[in-house]
Amino acid sequence: MARISAAAGRERIGRRCATYAGAARTPHAPPAPVRWIRGLPAFVRCGRRSATKSADARLDLYEHGLTVAVKGRIHVVRYDTTAMFRKSSPTARTYTLTDVEGKRVVLLGRPEESGAEEWGPEIQRAITHAQLPQALAALDNGARLVFGDIWLTRERVGVGEVSVRWPQVRQIDLGEGAVRLVTDGKGRRLVSTTSPVPNLFVLRALVERLRTDGMRA
Repeated sequence: MARISAAAGRERIGRRCATYAGAARTPHAPPAPVRWIRGLPAFVRCGRRSATKSADARLDLYEHGLTVAVKGRIHVVRYDTTAMFRKSSPTARTYTLTDVEGKRVVLLGRPEESGAEEWGPEIQRAITHAQLPQALAALDNGARLVFGDIWLTRERVGVGEVSVRWPQVRQIDLGEGAVRLVTDGKGRRLVSTTSPVPNLFVLRALVERLRTDGMRA
C-alpha cells in the first residue's frame, strides 16, 4: 500500500477514489510489456472496505489517474496522457492502457464479476474528461489530431488521403473494429478497419462536437 501511494504521489494523480482487486497473469511472449488484471471485484470504495478478498493484483482509481499493482510491479497511468484501446467479446471486455513509462497494461473485466461494470466506464469517463478539453484547444490552434487511421481538424475529417468538410457529414458510426462516415446525400463513405482506434470514446465526443459545429456553420 505504501509503494502504491508513493508511486501515485510521484505522478501527482490526486486522491484515491476506489480500489479493486483480483487474480492476475502475464501472457506468454507479449509484443510489449503487458500485465493482465482479471476480474477485479470491488475491494475498497473511496477508502471504505467492502470486501476482504485477497489477490495478487490491485487496481486503484485516483482523481487524475490510476495504479495497477501486479506481481510486485506498480504501473501508473495518467488520464490526460494515456491511450486506451477497448475490445469486447461475448465473455469479457479488455482495456489496454499505456502507463507513464509508455508500457502497456491490460485490464480484463467479466460482466458476471463484481466491479467489472464499474471501473471500465469510470476510466473511460475520466479519460474523456481529462483529454477532451486539451484536444479541442489543440484543434482551435490549428492542430491535426490522429486516432489510428482517422484524423481530424476543425475543418475536416479524413481517413488517409480522403477527407470531407464537417458540414458535409450526415452520419458517423464509430465501433471497435470499423468506422463508417456518410456524407450529404452522395453516399460517400470513409471506412477504417486496418488499425485499432485509441481512446475511441474521446474520438466520439470530438466527432459529435465538430459535427454539431459544422451543421451550424
